[in-house]
Amino acid sequence: QVQLVESGGGSVQAGGSLRLSCVASGSIFNINDMGWYRQAPGKQRELVARITRGGSTNYADSVKGRFTVSRDNAENTVYLQMNSLKPEDTATYLCNADIRRTSVSVTVNYWGKGTLVTVSS
Repeated sequence: QVQLVESGGGSVQAGGSLRLSCVASGSIFNINDMGWYRQAPGKQRELVARITRGGSTNYADSVKGRFTVSRDNAENTVYLQMNSLKPEDTATYLCNADIRRTSVSVTVNYWGKGTLVTVSS
């Protein structure tokens, strides 16, 4: 019964900041990559940022220098610090994680339900 729950979304003016959190809970052996995706109305879901268990990161070009992804492996939590927000960042942000439930099970990809971020100009 693994689940991912996001929090921290809200409404902010352009130039402001938000920090998103995503906590994985349930039966978890380990978590490999974790990341954030976003989807705006009428647009395709896109990668925002991902982070490996060891801390290597990659970002969408549109958020480089503004967003920072991090994680706390002990707490099964991934964060997304979003600074210098732009109206174009408005979207539902979804947490994603590759999770292995037991030492002998396969890795399965899980999604959270998402948290809405609205950036006004």
